[in-house]
Amino acid sequence: MQFKTDVEGIDHLSQSYQKLRSEIGKIIVGQDEVIKATLISLFSNGHSLLVGVPGLAKTLLINTIAEALDLSFKRIQFTPDLMPSDITGSEVLDEDRRFKFNRGPLFANIVLADEINRTPPKTQSALLEAMQERNITVSGVKHSLPNPFFVLATQNPIEQEGTYPLPEAQLDRFMFNILLDYPSYDEELQVVKQTTSDYAAHVQSVVNANEIVEYQKLVRKIPLAENVLQYAVALAGRTRPNPDNPVKEVNQYVSWGAGPRASQYLVLGAKCHAALRGKYSPDIEDVQAIAGLVLRHRIVLNYKAEADGLKIDQFIKQLL
Repeated sequence: MQFKTDVEGIDHLSQSYQKLRSEIGKIIVGQDEVIKATLISLFSNGHSLLVGVPGLAKTLLINTIAEALDLSFKRIQFTPDLMPSDITGSEVLDEDRRFKFNRGPLFANIVLADEINRTPPKTQSALLEAMQERNITVSGVKHSLPNPFFVLATQNPIEQEGTYPLPEAQLDRFMFNILLDYPSYDEELQVVKQTTSDYAAHVQSVVNANEIVEYQKLVRKIPLAENVLQYAVALAGRTRPNPDNPVKEVNQYVSWGAGPRASQYLVLGAKCHAALRGKYSPDIEDVQAIAGLVLRHRIVLNYKAEADGLKIDQFIKQLL
């Protein structure tokens, strides 16, 4: 789909987003902020980490989004015995005694990497390499992954026994860290009503793969005021401990701050957040709206912060 002007494209993206919310809402009750954050990262051509306790419909949410976007979807359950070839694919001998490449579950538009911290670093790195390069290499042959390609990895925050936590350098590959919380009482009532009756909703596809690729290009073309760019870069810079940092709490509580990739994602996320609201250029409010999602997994608090009971989201609010 080609748009005559970028303004027309942004209007179309905003309308598509409203239709997507409506279709996803047929199956998913509540979780509005989670849905919005997931779609922002998708339209910004980024990947996301979903953190939530079991039973909050993470898989159902991603499956529903894939249906509404008319994209192929694969779920990989990460376990301690999972090998890199189990996700990328491997070469096998066919009937003619020739090697043939059998594609793994990574070859889908949307990949749900369930409990990514349950698998050893070797398999984690195979997934993260695919996220970064958008292709995989098997036996010296490069295989391109589908376009668009979007990874949603989940983590369970309560069970940490037998896990392999992702290092900070690998966490940095994810554009957003999205927290899923428990539903409200009214939302849970509606969930239980729907799931314990014969209620069956059909999700119609609103956007296809080609449109998503065009939207991803469009988001990058959105103009940005110089003061908003400076604010985004300065915000990422304020998270880094150093003697000249004007925020004394940063030097007191932070071991490592956010790197330059945070600045890039703050700008891209703000552009997309503005576009989904029908705005043609982001302002500082748009940067602030997605700042927690971008910075949450990029700031490493020290032991003093832990001793003082300081949580990362509280800290980011103070920074803003």
